[in-house]
Amino acid sequence: MKKPFLLIVAFIVTTSCFAQHISPAEKTFIQSKEDSLVHYANLVAYSPHPQDRFSGDSIFTRMLVKALRMPHSFYYSFDSLQTVSILYPPDSSFRIFTWIMQLDDDVIFQHGAIQMNTLDGSLKLFPLIDRSNTIDNLTDTVTDNRNWIGAVYYKIIETQFNNHSYYTLLGYDEDNTRCTRKIIEVLGFNEHNQPVFGAANFAFEKSFITRSTMKRYIMEYKKDASPKLNYDPELGMIVLEHLESESGEPKKPWTMVPDGDYEGFKWEGGQWVHVDKIFNQITPEGQEPVPAPVKETNKIQFDDSKNSGTPADSK
Repeated sequence: MKKPFLLIVAFIVTTSCFAQHISPAEKTFIQSKEDSLVHYANLVAYSPHPQDRFSGDSIFTRMLVKALRMPHSFYYSFDSLQTVSILYPPDSSFRIFTWIMQLDDDVIFQHGAIQMNTLDGSLKLFPLIDRSNTIDNLTDTVTDNRNWIGAVYYKIIETQFNNHSYYTLLGYDEDNTRCTRKIIEVLGFNEHNQPVFGAANFAFEKSFITRSTMKRYIMEYKKDASPKLNYDPELGMIVLEHLESESGEPKKPWTMVPDGDYEGFKWEGGQWVHVDKIFNQITPEGQEPVPAPVKETNKIQFDDSKNSGTPADSK
């Protein structure tokens, strides 16, 4: 008869281990760094001078790491960093920072880091190193954090299959002067609890018996086209606008533009299964069933999912 009581005690003790809180002293230290972090983050995003962007990025990165070394920094939200995307999955097991670093008109990188939510509040950080320009097959390559296919992430979708969590990232990549990408990829953690990007979780109908799969879905399109790609919770699907070449040359991504039709991916049996056509008619402009584009002209903007899963005491 004592077992239920012991289980309750064990649950309370275990829960208290996860209910970490940042102390006033720890919070004050990070706040003292925040104005400088905002200054250098804005320099990276808005300075017209490449050298200022480069040096600002270097200083910002070092200052951010120093701030994150403060115990329990995971519970500090950095809300004032408006040019940096900071996302939490619903289970708050980690958070991911990403931002754009543009060296010149033709060289655009993404930088970032994954901070794990540790029991003792110590820092466990994985830097994200953009190596997309050295990877030949972006859709079928599994990478780690030091060989990352860079993107500024604007949504994390947590799904379950066989008692395992899958974290699907939706991201935005400026790419180059002619093309932009939006990326869907699954983030996982290996047996050493290290991040792994990409998995064979995207299925396309090939026949009634088998499906062809890919490890990452990439939408590549004309620079100013802005096709929609986001998660629709009512449909339970990742919804994206269908693209077509405005010049009849689909192998040239800089000619791809949205045609007003929609396709998507639905989570089934541990895979994102492609749905060729979601709606039976073309949606009138301005009445699209998905959120607005991630990026506005001359202003970096992230949707409401930025604070998804934020620990309750991080505000």
